[in-house]
Amino acid sequence: MAHVLVAGGSLGGLMAANLVAQAGHSVTVLERVAGPMLGRGAGIITHPVLERGLRRCGMPEDFALGIPVTTRVTLDSQGRELGTLQMPQILTSWSRLYQVLHGQMATHPGIEYRQGIVVQQVEQDAARVRVQTSAGAFEGDLLIAADGIRSAIRQQLWPRVQAEYAGYVAWRGLTDEAVLSRTTRDAIFERFGFCLPPGEQMLGYPVAGPGNSTRVGERAWNFVWYRAAPAPNKLAELLTDADGFHHPQGIPPNKVSWRAVAAMRSEGRRLLAPAFAEIIEKCGQPFLQPIHDFISTHIAQGRVALLGDAAFVARPHVGMGVTKAMQDAVTLEEVLRKHGPTPEALQAYARARVPAGQEVVQRSRRLGAYMQACGQDGNTAQPRDAMAVMAETAVDPDHLPPLEEQPHERSASVPLV
Repeated sequence: MAHVLVAGGSLGGLMAANLVAQAGHSVTVLERVAGPMLGRGAGIITHPVLERGLRRCGMPEDFALGIPVTTRVTLDSQGRELGTLQMPQILTSWSRLYQVLHGQMATHPGIEYRQGIVVQQVEQDAARVRVQTSAGAFEGDLLIAADGIRSAIRQQLWPRVQAEYAGYVAWRGLTDEAVLSRTTRDAIFERFGFCLPPGEQMLGYPVAGPGNSTRVGERAWNFVWYRAAPAPNKLAELLTDADGFHHPQGIPPNKVSWRAVAAMRSEGRRLLAPAFAEIIEKCGQPFLQPIHDFISTHIAQGRVALLGDAAFVARPHVGMGVTKAMQDAVTLEEVLRKHGPTPEALQAYARARVPAGQEVVQRSRRLGAYMQACGQDGNTAQPRDAMAVMAETAVDPDHLPPLEEQPHERSASVPLV
């Protein structure tokens, strides 16, 4: 039995820990955050490959992963339906996935979960890998870096790989079902909804509510509103809090300026369907996510490998962030079973996952090209084809054609008001 270190205790790290432990190895997870993590994140679109991976991690058969929806709908600014599309999916939340993965980890006596530990430096030789941290040194046979988009380990081993800003942001949030009017609940709550003002894109769907409840009346609605924010001026303005402090690496939800929130809500009333405007208005704490991406060409070096957002970051339009991390973790388990805890296993992992990760990022760039163009000065936003947007956004990766065969969004055939 080998000892595997996992840097990062969020969803990707928990997936890796559970599956590496199932492959027969002991695991130490090193998480930077010291406190509870259940209140983090927002909505997540699931796909069958993610659910299969969660079952592989030990998720009980009777566990309700999220909220099932069958229909997508696009509303215009007056709330009229522009089109509907049948697409059954299960929609969940970060907290609910964390709940099941952390719970499964607790059933493995071979997993140690350490919090409040900051990774500082990685050293390795032919036999071992050593991680220097704020709590001292940890040694293992392998190190899996699941420490996210700002991965300290990727920065050390592949410093030229940097996240690139795409020119737009996503306003995100969760609004409790109980505070919404009946009109809004009837119009959109049970569906995956879209609204497409020129130059922008709003979408949302129901997820588990407070306490991870999926009961009717206790759920929440997750929204994502993509808006242009050219760098450097507009982006810097949004990443500056009410006290004038700039957060260039991303602004914490509780630091987003009340002026920026008020302006966003005002724009929502002007541009969005009334149901979307109400959802934004009644969200307790909207937060802001600058959209970045990056592509890696190498994700393994010796006894160290990258996983999840440490390896590749795709724009959210594909709805693949968590699913991609699960695919990484499943592949990692498979190569460890075949090759053992060796550098050869990590090279096999990289050969499988680099092309797959690159394809996801390229697909997300194609879907985000419209928003990126609108974020550039001087560009005039064109109306969009509502049916094409619904058909291409966050769809099941098992049913996608090869990237070169995927159609580009057609010119607008549905009027926008």
